[in-house]
Amino acid sequence: MSTVTSADGTSIAYEAWGSGQPLIFVDGATAHRAVSPKAAEVAELLGDEFRVYAYDRRGRGESGDTAPYAVPREIEDLAALIGEAGGSAVVCGFSSGSVLALDAAAAGLPITKLAMFEPPFVVDDSRPPLPTDYVERLDTLVAEGKRGEAAELFLTGGAGLPPEFVPGIKQSPMWPGLEAVAHTISYDGRVMQDVMRGQPLPTDRWSALTTPVLVLYGTGTAPSLISAAKALAELLPTATLQGVDGEQHDVAADVLAPVLQQFAKTE
Repeated sequence: MSTVTSADGTSIAYEAWGSGQPLIFVDGATAHRAVSPKAAEVAELLGDEFRVYAYDRRGRGESGDTAPYAVPREIEDLAALIGEAGGSAVVCGFSSGSVLALDAAAAGLPITKLAMFEPPFVVDDSRPPLPTDYVERLDTLVAEGKRGEAAELFLTGGAGLPPEFVPGIKQSPMWPGLEAVAHTISYDGRVMQDVMRGQPLPTDRWSALTTPVLVLYGTGTAPSLISAAKALAELLPTATLQGVDGEQHDVAADVLAPVLQQFAKTE
């Protein structure tokens, strides 16, 4: 494990494997290196062509968390890691992490290409929209020490899971990890709160983007995520849409690796 210091002094923990072109992974809500080994698995497959980076987003794992939180601070975290990687990088984001990476690219970070796996926009009525008070409720629950309730709100209000699924998840090995990072769930809520309303995507949020974008979705995933991917690909002039056969919201490393390899080589 190594660290890089972000613009506000926050220490961001990361690992890197392989050699070659920098490829940085950006996790979605609740994920970090200790629970998401995908970057390391991809590095085993592509490590002779890419130097693959995985980092703990602020507040998770071994990274710091300087208050107050703001989305631009997370963009600065990614900028610091890109600088550490050599000054430019291919970036692959997952779920809400892909939207954070898209915001970073639109802000001018030196992202040469951006792969986005299932950005969780809600652009139609295929699932309920994000609750209008989602971020405020999360912050209140965490402040009151109700981390478990915050994690439940994420699963039902954020991820859109039916409430009857929650008791099983609370009995699973993943539950303690969700509670441990509950204070960061509202961070992704701030990234996503204006684009999970069941309305068309904004035309101006990424209008400055010039980075080539590959929008990926699993053909076996939730209908709302397929609609989201298609909506973004239609909006962005630099975007290409690609379905990944049979995959769902957690794509396998051996399926993802060749897609990223091909995308990085495309002129």
